[in-house]
Amino acid sequence: MAHLDAKWGVAKAKKLKVGVIRYADDFVITGASRELLEDVIKPWVENFLAIRGLRLAKAKTKIVHVDEGFDFLGWNFRKYTGKLLIKPSKKNVKAFYKKLGTAISDNLGATQENLIRLLNPMLRGWAQYHSPVVAKQTFSRLESLLFWRLMRWAKRRHPTKSADWIRKKYWRTVGNRHWVFACQVDTELGNKATMELYSLAGTAIERHIKIKGAFNPYDPSWEMYGETLRKERMVKNMRYRKEWIRLYVDQDGKCALCGYAMDFDTGWHDHHMQYRVAGGSDALGNRVLLHPNCHSQVHNLGLKVTKPVPV
Repeated sequence: MAHLDAKWGVAKAKKLKVGVIRYADDFVITGASRELLEDVIKPWVENFLAIRGLRLAKAKTKIVHVDEGFDFLGWNFRKYTGKLLIKPSKKNVKAFYKKLGTAISDNLGATQENLIRLLNPMLRGWAQYHSPVVAKQTFSRLESLLFWRLMRWAKRRHPTKSADWIRKKYWRTVGNRHWVFACQVDTELGNKATMELYSLAGTAIERHIKIKGAFNPYDPSWEMYGETLRKERMVKNMRYRKEWIRLYVDQDGKCALCGYAMDFDTGWHDHHMQYRVAGGSDALGNRVLLHPNCHSQVHNLGLKVTKPVPV
């Protein structure tokens, strides 16, 4: 019944030209007018959630014009002269800068190496999260603010030293980049290497892969498309790379359906044995690697795949 209700809702949304952006339990619904959203869509959503024991959070539920803009998942969605731009929200940027400032001020006695090791994961994670949107200007502005924060950190460590002495001690030229906050560190091989602060401004902007408008995550016929889309989005995530390596090793590098070898030339797909639509989890015990063609056969022919015994 829930599945039919969900499919009916998708069909109704298409007819009314309503769009949905969803992430976990948060979502945005777009419509042609305020009246449509208030009088038709909102009551339907409330009813849809009530059947499942859920309800809309009043504090987070707002109806605004896209020209005014709104914040969602740390981003600001707004149309500028008719063009939709998605940028890091001011609230998210302010909170992150405050977090960086606290980390720096709490480590006045730390060495430059330890400070870089502390800041780099924070900077890299935040930058990669915002890399699919219009964030270049934000990255550059925040990097400039961070520079002056680090300069103040260095001056407090050496109150009697000149600015030129501080610059030479804590900042270097790396390639064609000047004023790079970096230091020399010892490697495991006993050599010297340069450790530098992650560059926000150097983060590449990579746009999200657009999904098909008809995609319905509640429809089993779209399960394979959802799995492929998820793989493409997670391919640069180190955690998922490690999971794929684990699956690959457990399967001895062979497809879980046909038993033939998989490599970069053949490619592979990450398949959920119990479909996510049916409540299957992302745990490794519910996933196997398949050739792309084998993956298509599994979904098109309704084949069942068993988990190979690790070698």
